[in-house]
Amino acid sequence: MSGATIAAGGGKVAVEARVSRGLWSDAYRRLLHNKPAMLGFVLIVLFIGVAVLAGVIAPYGPYEQRLGPSLQAPSAAHPFGLDKLGRDMLSRVMYGAQISLQVGVIAVIMALVMGAIIGSLAGGLGGLVDSVLMRITDVLLAIPGILLAIGIIAWLDRGMLQLMLAIAVTYVPIFARLLRGSILALRESDYVIAAGAVGASKLRLLVRHMLPNALTPLIVQATLILATAIIDIAGLGFLGLGPPDPRTPEWGTMLVDARRFLTAAPHIVFFVGGSIVISAVGFNLLGDGLRESLDPKLKR
Repeated sequence: MSGATIAAGGGKVAVEARVSRGLWSDAYRRLLHNKPAMLGFVLIVLFIGVAVLAGVIAPYGPYEQRLGPSLQAPSAAHPFGLDKLGRDMLSRVMYGAQISLQVGVIAVIMALVMGAIIGSLAGGLGGLVDSVLMRITDVLLAIPGILLAIGIIAWLDRGMLQLMLAIAVTYVPIFARLLRGSILALRESDYVIAAGAVGASKLRLLVRHMLPNALTPLIVQATLILATAIIDIAGLGFLGLGPPDPRTPEWGTMLVDARRFLTAAPHIVFFVGGSIVISAVGFNLLGDGLRESLDPKLKR
């Protein structure tokens, strides 16, 4: 009898493993057949490749000035043209991708960690903890994100770390609300109730049983928010709240310089703005594809 029980138990584990692999394989297969998601993936790979290899593939340095006329139109020597100081725009756009990727990724990771802590505590513990944390979250959600970021930078002064923190704080409530909702839904699951019935503590239920099953929506949301974070970085730079050094090849700061020469040198706005659009669209397309692939309800 015990041998049969063990065999049955082993068979059940094997079936569950196959089902798990089947679900992930199915999601991966659907993602590969999602053409917009694959286009987004290609754009993201291009964006990350340019950012990481900017120091190697950029034809000139970001601060290197060329002798001759400034605001030169695109040419064979300078495919993106020159800015007002005779600096190669292609090289500056490449180095700008480096800054946007670094600030965006770190800011989203910070927001994800802080939001996950708040959301897990609120959803897992409930009661007074949930009420207090969610009221703080509601206050942050009531403030427009760009205004909150401006206020944080005005309070902490300009700097790369301040820029990352300001953008991160604006997205913390989104992650917190999303994770709290997922955990509240999982609290009524059979396996969570069974674990609690055999004596598992609230902390163990949260860490071992609910969090691992609630992280998938956060990953998808992080991909979508990264697109918005890149736009926010450029927007704050355009408002003069970006890197302290105005020479820094940051996309928003470059748009400020290009604004005064919109008629004489429209190529600057076109290439810088196009870079922002392409990177944001790439993350949005991939994020939408991940959401469709990982959500069984959207299976086609």
